[in-house]
Amino acid sequence: MSVDTLEFEEPVAALLKEIDQLGSQPPTPERAGEIARLQARARQVRQDLFARLTPWQRVLVARHPQRPYLLDYVARLWPGFTEIHGDRRFGDDQAIITGFAQYHDQPVLIVGHQKGRDTKQKITRNFGYARPEGYRKAMRAMKMAEKFRRPVICLVDTPAAYPGMESEERGIAEAIAVNLREMAVLETPILVVVTGEGGSGGALGIAVGDTVLMQEYAVYSVIPPEGCAAILWRDSAKKVEAADALKMTAPDLLAREIVDGIIPEPAGGAHQDYDLAASHLDAALWPALQTLMAMSTAERLEHRYEKFRRIGRLGAEISGTAS
Repeated sequence: MSVDTLEFEEPVAALLKEIDQLGSQPPTPERAGEIARLQARARQVRQDLFARLTPWQRVLVARHPQRPYLLDYVARLWPGFTEIHGDRRFGDDQAIITGFAQYHDQPVLIVGHQKGRDTKQKITRNFGYARPEGYRKAMRAMKMAEKFRRPVICLVDTPAAYPGMESEERGIAEAIAVNLREMAVLETPILVVVTGEGGSGGALGIAVGDTVLMQEYAVYSVIPPEGCAAILWRDSAKKVEAADALKMTAPDLLAREIVDGIIPEPAGGAHQDYDLAASHLDAALWPALQTLMAMSTAERLEHRYEKFRRIGRLGAEISGTAS
C-alpha cells in the first residue's frame, strides 16, 4: 500500500520520490545499494520528525486518511466478529459499529467509530460523525454484553457527534447523556482506546470506561482545534495555537491522568504498518482487560466512579486557577 505523506513530512516525501525514480530503472548492484541507503535515510528523517511533533502535527497524524479504523483492527484481532445493527427506534447508524467477537478465546463486545476510506464509504459512514441512533445502538449492544457478562472494548475515532438538524431533531444530546449515565454504572468491564480523533461529546458517548488508553499519535479533546479557534479567536486559522492550548495529545492527557496509558505506534504512525499497529494494540489491550476481569463488580464500579470524579476535580482546579 502506498502511504501518503503529510505536509510536515516533505523531507521524507523528497527521499521517497527519489527512491521511486531509482526503483523504476533497471536494477543494478549499485542502484540497489543507493536505494537501501535512501530508505535508511528516510526512516531516520521520519524518526527525527516524529520525535518532536507539535500538537497540531499530531492532529494531522490522527486524521491521516489511511490510518487504520475499527474494521482494520477487527480483521486482525477479533475473529468471529458478528455485527449488531440498529437501535430498535429509528435506524442503523453506519458511523458506529457494534458486534460480538472472540478475543484470546474470551467473548467480548466491540464498539467503535468507522470513518470510511473512499468517497462512497465516507458518505455511508458519515465521515465518522455518529447520529443519535448510533449511540443508542451502542448502548443497546452494551446492555446485551452486560446481560451475558461479556467485557466491552470501545475504539474511539470521530471528529465529533453529527451536528446536523436531523441529529438535533432525534435528540443527539440526550442520546450521549444517556450513554454517559449508563456506561458509568454498567456492570461489565469497559476498556476504551482512543485510536485516532477523540472529538468532543461524540467521542465521550462511548468512552466512559474502567481503563482509557490512547494510541501514541491520537488526540482527545472537548472540541476540535478549528472549532476552538473559531470560538476563542473568531479565526479558525488559529487552529495551531488552539491545538497547543487544548492539551489534547496523549502525553498531555497521561500527565493529567485523564488517560491511563499510551500505546506505541509503528514509526511514522499506525498507517505505516497495520499489522504492527494491531500487535501493539493487542499487547496493551489484553493485559488491561485481564486486570479488569479479575476485579469484582463492586470494586470495578468504585474504581470507575473515582476515575471520573478525579477528572472532574481536575477541571475544577483548572477553572479555579484560570479565574
